[in-house]
Amino acid sequence: MTLGSLAVRNVARNKFRVGLTVLGVAIAIVAFLLLRTVIWAWASGAEWAAKDRIVTRHKVTFVMALPKRYVEDVRNSPHVTAVTWANWFGAKDPKHDREFFSTLAVDPTSYFRVYDEMKVQGDQMEVWLHDKQGAIVGDVLARKLGWKVGDKVVLQSGIYPGDWQFTIDGVYTTAARSVDRSTFVFHWDYMNDSLPADRKDMVGWIVSRVDAGSQIADLGVGLDKKFEERETPTLSQDERSFSASFMGMFSTVLKAMNIVSGVILVIMTLILGNTIAMGVRERTNEYGVLRAIGFLPGHVAVWIVGEALVIGVLGGLLGIAFAWPFINFGVGRFIEENMGAMFPYFRLETTNAVLALLLAALLGGAAAAIPAWRASQLKVTDAIRRVA
Repeated sequence: MTLGSLAVRNVARNKFRVGLTVLGVAIAIVAFLLLRTVIWAWASGAEWAAKDRIVTRHKVTFVMALPKRYVEDVRNSPHVTAVTWANWFGAKDPKHDREFFSTLAVDPTSYFRVYDEMKVQGDQMEVWLHDKQGAIVGDVLARKLGWKVGDKVVLQSGIYPGDWQFTIDGVYTTAARSVDRSTFVFHWDYMNDSLPADRKDMVGWIVSRVDAGSQIADLGVGLDKKFEERETPTLSQDERSFSASFMGMFSTVLKAMNIVSGVILVIMTLILGNTIAMGVRERTNEYGVLRAIGFLPGHVAVWIVGEALVIGVLGGLLGIAFAWPFINFGVGRFIEENMGAMFPYFRLETTNAVLALLLAALLGGAAAAIPAWRASQLKVTDAIRRVA
């Protein structure tokens, strides 16, 4: 018999109430982990970004285009080993008009060299290079919409009006967590040739790859100096900074999620505190008897705090057991398929699960602090006479 084993046995005194409390803690942990996963998945894109790529865009805003002739200026810059460009097309499939996915018009000869983490089978790539209306799609998007190689697809864009016909020539895969697996890419020339003269030969952004060991920040500054006196100034950033600046537009939302996750923990603490306080009040007479036969005030406090720790850990473990399949195979899969541009990888990380378990235990102990202190301060005679 130990103080710890007594604390564990006390948990089972009122199974129904403790069960409800554990369930309440578990639900709070699931909500906390979901919010933390959103924040983590949003920020992780910048952490996994390539360290040798520079993104050059319009200095004022990302939605304004650059002259295509800038591509050659970037290509001829020192330390640049490969260059590509792309335009946001903003299209959807009328047959799946509620499904959102990224559609990009890209340079077929250079795009997959610059983004070499995107893998396409050699025969599929060869067909695509010679098919002006061909498209390469991510494996997640192909699986979701039921597309396969050889299928004919018609897309409609809110930016470039009309019905755009494509043939699925290939499917790309990737092991990189920073790459969206639900993107639709096609020949930039197909789009450009169909535009009026005043919209031709404009690119949304330019991506360059630099040689190893070069100072990427200095290269970005050098690229911008080339264009600062021209009609369209630029802003060049390494891929990590570019992703971070894009995330900065949603910083208020992320801060709000942080606050809400903290509120959830406070609510969980109050739930635990209420359960522990009720249990202490019901067993005040028993604590008086234990004190009378020689147990110290510290022993009483240890029992109460230990009971709260056990309930917190049980709730934390149950919450993680619920959250793991719910996030990884439910919410995570849905978000990767429908919001892959922002969340290419949405999974419950082990570090977040461990953090949630530790917080559940620590907050359980904190919730018991006041009831444990008050119980340890009771006089033996008062405790024995008290009836809950």
